[in-house]
Amino acid sequence: MKDDIHILNVFCLLSLLAVGGGSAVLPQMEHETVALHGWITGDQFATIYSLGQMAPGPNMSMVALIGWQAGGILGFVVALVAFYLPSSFLVYGCSHVWDSFRDNPWRASIQKGMAPVTIGLMLAGVHAVGKTACWNPERSLYFNTTTCVVALVVVGILFARRINPAVLILGGGLAGWVFLRA
Repeated sequence: MKDDIHILNVFCLLSLLAVGGGSAVLPQMEHETVALHGWITGDQFATIYSLGQMAPGPNMSMVALIGWQAGGILGFVVALVAFYLPSSFLVYGCSHVWDSFRDNPWRASIQKGMAPVTIGLMLAGVHAVGKTACWNPERSLYFNTTTCVVALVVVGILFARRINPAVLILGGGLAGWVFLRA
């Protein structure tokens, strides 16, 4: 029961901090679930993140898998509800207030000011997942060149062409299977 309370606290907080989407809280989620509570390993975090990106529906459904690892089926439910419910209520309330200021000129300024913040938070999420995948302290500061090359190739393809990211995730998984199996 104590773990379920910790799961509830962690994912409620992450829910309310997820300004600009769930990817914005990836660094904090990794810190909380891997380093602080030890519910999952860094490798598991990277794998769960990849699965969350491939699965249909919201990509942050990955929190349910973390909850499952941390507390079984109850942890699964607690993490899912704790991550989606608080932010849903907050957005619902804020949307009514935001609509009441529809004609104010500062509203557009706030929206423009939030764009760089959101981009910065998303880049921090990319850094957290990339650091976990390429530089893994669980393996005595092991640097995985193959993983970093695959990541850079995927980034290059995404910048050059419009392609479904699920195809790139599958391709990255295939490359990992071919080049990284022990």
